[in-house]
Amino acid sequence: MNKNHFKEIKPKIMYYGTPTFLLSTLNEDGTTNISPMSSSWALGDCIVLGIGLGSQAIENVKRHKQCVINLPGPELWENVEKISSFTGNKDIPQYKKDIGFSYKKDKYGAAELTPVESKAVMPQRIMECPIQIEAVVKNIRYPEYNQLFAIVETQAVRFHAHENILTNDSYVDPTKWSPLIYNFRHYFGLGQELGKTFRA
Repeated sequence: MNKNHFKEIKPKIMYYGTPTFLLSTLNEDGTTNISPMSSSWALGDCIVLGIGLGSQAIENVKRHKQCVINLPGPELWENVEKISSFTGNKDIPQYKKDIGFSYKKDKYGAAELTPVESKAVMPQRIMECPIQIEAVVKNIRYPEYNQLFAIVETQAVRFHAHENILTNDSYVDPTKWSPLIYNFRHYFGLGQELGKTFRA
């Protein structure tokens, strides 16, 4: 690439391509809320989530420190999009109203997805998602430099993977599994394999 061909810009968003996930959290009445998200990273058995303030998800994990991180494949993008404009919070912040959010309690029905009971946490899993990670919330931090989101640290306690994406019964086969990628507000699957790291 020629350095003279670059241009400095100020994009409104920085969703530069990360896996979409559906976060299951427990509502106050014991039902499960589902929130489409794309801000996460993992190291070891810890998964760090970025959750917007004013959402039902952050209220739920503050009160009940358990969740399920459900990872859909590319074939579920339309199911994810069906609930992308819904919130489980009846008191919708004005900024969310302004961009088209509305209240919806039954996210499973709206997304045409199926609840499955979890093994170690109370929020339900999503049957159609090939990977479902039950987790406990270890810490919630509110950055001083930004008042719009919280940094939620979780630890995985159960990892469920569909047998169709496994190899040797205990490893996820990366040639069979593709996350749903959220790339500047567009959905993508993975392309062809380019290579592998020395630790693979």
